[in-house]
Amino acid sequence: MCTSIIEIARAEGMAKRGDQWFPLTQAVVAYDHARHAPLGDVITLDFINTDLDPGARAGIELTLETAKELRAALDRAITAAEFEEAEVRGKGVELSLVRAA
Repeated sequence: MCTSIIEIARAEGMAKRGDQWFPLTQAVVAYDHARHAPLGDVITLDFINTDLDPGARAGIELTLETAKELRAALDRAITAAEFEEAEVRGKGVELSLVRAA
């Protein structure tokens, strides 16, 4: 059964397929049954470029628990990066409080 849980965000960065890097335009986050991992329902992350061929995609499938741990790690890294930008480099980035998951 499909869950129809899908979130799409603009993405700016690079992803790799094979030995080629390509620029990103979107990140898609979904919760649905696994297509490749030998798991039940998973969080999928797809990093894509909508201006390139359908193969311009880097995808992963994560358990819900792993996705939560990744979110917490991202929150910690973002908080540290914001501090680095604001305090160390003086770029005036406004710091935000992050609640650990």
